[in-house]
Parts: sequence; C-alpha cells; structure tokens
Amino acid sequence: MGILSSLTREQKEAVGLLQIGTFLEYFDLMLYVHMAVLLNELFFPKTDPHTAALLTAFAFCSTFVLRPFGALIFGYIGDQIGRKTTVIITTIMMSISCVIMANLPTYAQIGISSAWIVTICRVAQGLSSMGEVVGAQIYVTEITKPPCQYPAVSFISIASAIGSIMALGVASLVTHFDFNWRIAFWIGAGIAVVGSMARMKLRETPEFVDMKRKKQKEIEQYESNEKVKLSKFQRLKKQVQQEKISKKNLAAYFFINCGWPLSFYLTYMYFNPLLKENYYYSAEDIIFHNFLVSISVFMFDVLWTFLSYKIHPLKILKGRGMILLIFFCLFPFLIVNTTHHFQIFGLQAFLLIISLAQMPAASVFIKYFPVFKRFTATSFTYAVTRALMYIITSFGLVYLTEAFGHYGLWLIMLPVTILFLWGVNHFVKLEKASGNFPSSRKPDGLNIKC
Repeated sequence: MGILSSLTREQKEAVGLLQIGTFLEYFDLMLYVHMAVLLNELFFPKTDPHTAALLTAFAFCSTFVLRPFGALIFGYIGDQIGRKTTVIITTIMMSISCVIMANLPTYAQIGISSAWIVTICRVAQGLSSMGEVVGAQIYVTEITKPPCQYPAVSFISIASAIGSIMALGVASLVTHFDFNWRIAFWIGAGIAVVGSMARMKLRETPEFVDMKRKKQKEIEQYESNEKVKLSKFQRLKKQVQQEKISKKNLAAYFFINCGWPLSFYLTYMYFNPLLKENYYYSAEDIIFHNFLVSISVFMFDVLWTFLSYKIHPLKILKGRGMILLIFFCLFPFLIVNTTHHFQIFGLQAFLLIISLAQMPAASVFIKYFPVFKRFTATSFTYAVTRALMYIITSFGLVYLTEAFGHYGLWLIMLPVTILFLWGVNHFVKLEKASGNFPSSRKPDGLNIKC
C-alpha cells in the first residue's frame, strides 16, 4: 500500500504475518460471541427472561473476566522472553479451545456440564486473546516509526475487525441455511492452526533485542564493580526495577481503554432484546443484522487508518469523542422514538463508526511505556478495562434499564466518555512536549522513512 511504501521488506512481511494471525485469532474469539444468541440456548438451561439475561451476561463476561490473569502471564513472557513467543502460544491455545467446543455435547445431552465446559473454553480463549492483539500492536510499534507507524499498527485492528466480520458471516451462513453449527468451530480450529504456523516465521523486534542487550551489559558492569554474581531471576528483576511507569500515563491509558467495551456491548448486545421483542427478529435474523452492521463500520475503520497518515491520530480520537458525547446525550431519546429496524441499524452503525476506541492511536500510547514493562502494563490495563467494563455493561445495564429504562444508559455512557476525553488530552500534552503533535500534517510526511 502507498502509505506503507517506505517500510522495508522485512517490516512489511512482519506486518502481514501479524495481520493474518490477528485475523485468525479474532475469527475464533468472536465466533461464539456473535453466535451466543443461538448457542446460549443449546448450552444453558431455559429460564425466565430475567434469569436468561443474567446467564447471557455470564456467558459473555466469562471471556473477559479472567483476562487480567492472562495479561500478567503473557505480559511476563512477552517482556522477559520475547514478543514472538507470546503470539505463537496464544494462537495454539485458541485452536485447542475451538476443537473442544466443536465437539461439545449440548445441555440436552449432558446437562449443566455443557455450560461449565463452554465457559472454561471461553475463558481460555479470553486468556489467549490477551497476548494476541496487544502483542501484535507492540511488535509493529517497535519495528516502525511515525507517520507509517500509525496506519501500520492500525492494520492490526483492521485485521481483528475482518476476523470478527468473517465470524459473523460464517455464523449467518450456518444459521440461515441450517448447517450444523459445529462446522463453524471446526473452521475456526483449522484457521487457528494456520495462524500458528504463519507466525513461526516472525523474528524478535530489534528494539526489544537491543534493549535486552543494553540491560545485559549494564548488569555485567554492575556485577564487575560490585564483585557479585546475580542469578538469572535476579538479573530479570533488576532489569524490571530500573524502569518506571508513570501513574498518570497508566490512568489515562486505562480510561481510554474503557471506551471500546461500552461501544461494542451497546452495538452488538444491547439491541438484541429490542430487535426480538419489537421487531420479532429470530436469532438468525439478529446474527445477519449484526453482520451487515459490521460490514458498514469496517469501511470507516479503513478510513480512520488512512487518515492517521495525514492527521495525527489523537486529533481523530478527540474529534470522535466530542461527537459521541453529544450523541450519547440524545441516545435514550433516539431509542425510545425508533419505529423501524433500519433506525436501530443506524444507531448501531454510528456507535461503532464514532466509537470510543484507541484505534488509530494505539502506537502513540504504547511508546510511553518502558520497554521491559510495556507488554505487561498495556496488556494488563487492556484486560482489566475489558473485564471491568463488560461486567458493568452486561450486568449493570440489566438493572439500570429495569429501574430507569433506556435513560439508565446515561449513568455509564457519560462518565466513560468524559474520562476517555481526559485520557486523550493527557497524551496530546505528552506528544506536544515531545514535539510530535504538529498543528497540521504536511504531505512531505510521505517521504519520511518509517
């Protein structure tokens, strides 16, 4: 692509391999999420509407609630062993869980055991996905430079979006043509194996290797001066202790990452009961409806990615956040006054087009964390925000909307959006201080070697 023309062959190959792996990983991860409206009926007992809503929330959150543990595990591996090792391990975990779900008996066959097994598989997928997209983003950030860095890292998010779209497409085909739903998971398992093999070709990032070599020399010099011999564990501990994370950077990154789970849940989960009750959608209709939403939004994801080469990514995020703040103030009124399913479609699409997502600015945030704590800090924050926000949205909205109707959404939407904007403004200040936030990006940026 033109905007990546100044990348070296090795950089382009790495970006391509990571895109393929991320696509495959997110296809598997999102397959159950988008088929949950159907699969929850197969793996969980039938209950009253309130209990069913809680069970659906439980199945949805099971993927995300233990992600912080995955972030700590894979963050340690990524920071101490390497970025490459992490992304390979996570892809293998995803393929195993897909194989199990493809063969799992339903609730009618083995009872409540099916619910527990599918939940464990979802947890495993959530853990493995934790080292996936963050690892890929860090990898590309460390092998590229602005302005090519912004779209290059954003292509990882584009790949995850394509994976999600394909998962929705397969789910729609399976349900509409009455295919065996297990076929979709067999496809997912095969796809994950291909992803694992593709990533074997990756090399470790130069920035990580150079920093590790530098720290090794510092430790050897310390041992020589102090006349002591450190164990491997003590060496690793000393490397980590030498780097400090800014608490304000961490807080800003935390609030920015709280935005996407809200946008995602509102788009793909919140409207499902409304489509069922008011417009008599079946599970198959909802899956196909969401598939069309994802395709329309994908076009704008590509647009944001290409714009990031000309416009600083933080300007894009700030503009989207301001628009969404106004939109959220009107959101309950818009839902109450919908009279056609096309209006619901429009609300869903707009929520994702102007979403509270960090794309295309992910690389901007990543570079403000020290190298030997970068993977752990970013992935753990990413995981905690997902777990926290998906619990708040999926469970909290069950009770808030029962008490206040759609106006209960304000209690979550407005604070999250305001804090998102604060986080973006914090990184704008950092970029200005480092001289990386020009008032306008000129075309001569096309000649910069990335």
